[in-house]
Amino acid sequence: MNYLWGIMMLIGVVYGALTGNLEAVTEQALSSAKEAVSLCITMAGVMAFWVGMMQIADSAGIIRQAAKALDPVISFLFPALSKNHPARKPIATNMVANVLGLGWAATPAGLEAMKALDAERYEEPDHIATDTMCDFLILNISSLQLIPVSIIAYRSQYGSVNPSYIVGPAIVATMLSTLAAVVFIKLRQAVRRHV
Repeated sequence: MNYLWGIMMLIGVVYGALTGNLEAVTEQALSSAKEAVSLCITMAGVMAFWVGMMQIADSAGIIRQAAKALDPVISFLFPALSKNHPARKPIATNMVANVLGLGWAATPAGLEAMKALDAERYEEPDHIATDTMCDFLILNISSLQLIPVSIIAYRSQYGSVNPSYIVGPAIVATMLSTLAAVVFIKLRQAVRRHV
């Protein structure tokens, strides 16, 4: 990826120099750098707020209740996990954070879930993910979102008249991607059982 970005930047600079627009390229590079820092500060504030809210929810026991409510869903999606598996709570936390559009808050829970799933690896070598790890990753990537907080924050930062206008299309798109992920997971599990 670094090479790809480096090549694209090099092409832009060379093209700007060949067309006599090197000054405009330099001006845009500086302007974009300033805008990137401003966006990072905005997103850091939003991230700190929502990650803090998830910590408060965890301390208040809301995450535990959500995990209990999601127990049938987790059992359906991950039939290989026992009822007391240590990965169940972080998987539930990850799912709740993703549904709320809090990808930043979902990441630590996702990493914790992967560590718990990795700790019980028996058959596969260290460099090969287990089926449950793959299923969790697929589900995490599809991530159903009811409130796409990060996109709303981006749209607000860039002066959108109605930053939350994206909510409806985001719900539809993420419902379809999550449905596709669940269908894929269940088909893969069915094929794996018959092999």
